[in-house]
Amino acid sequence: MSVALRNVQRAVPVRRAPLRRAVCALRAALGASRFDVGLVCAGNALMQRLNGVYRHCPEPTDVLSFPLHQVAAGELPRPRCRDEYNLGDIFLGVEYIHQQCRETGDDFDDILTVTVAHGLCHLLGYRHDTKPEWEQMYQKEAQILEKLNRLTGSRLRPLIAGLF
Repeated sequence: MSVALRNVQRAVPVRRAPLRRAVCALRAALGASRFDVGLVCAGNALMQRLNGVYRHCPEPTDVLSFPLHQVAAGELPRPRCRDEYNLGDIFLGVEYIHQQCRETGDDFDDILTVTVAHGLCHLLGYRHDTKPEWEQMYQKEAQILEKLNRLTGSRLRPLIAGLF
């Protein structure tokens, strides 16, 4: 199925084709290739506004996920019609991520990919509010990134390492 990718910010150049390929590979690693997903590359102002409205934390962030379905961690949605073959939308705070990468020296494109993996896991019901949830989500992120690493020769690792 499709990846609808929109870049609604101008602060940071985004290489769309590699990002789209990474999203497709990560969806496949999750067994969710038949589902559409929306990906929005946003600046700090939009991320701050969305984070304030939906998480009551009015500051920019790296990723916000808006699932179309409520599922238990690791379960795929069970669509009843064609319009329900959609996981939801991921908003990437590319300006925020770029600022973080400048501070840490991490590769921007690599961190975008890892952040998408994190967002996709949220669309599939994974959370990290408690240590057991964090462990489950960390394992899933590590698993799908390892599959991507084998395909691409990368060495990507989950961002949430050491959270608990």
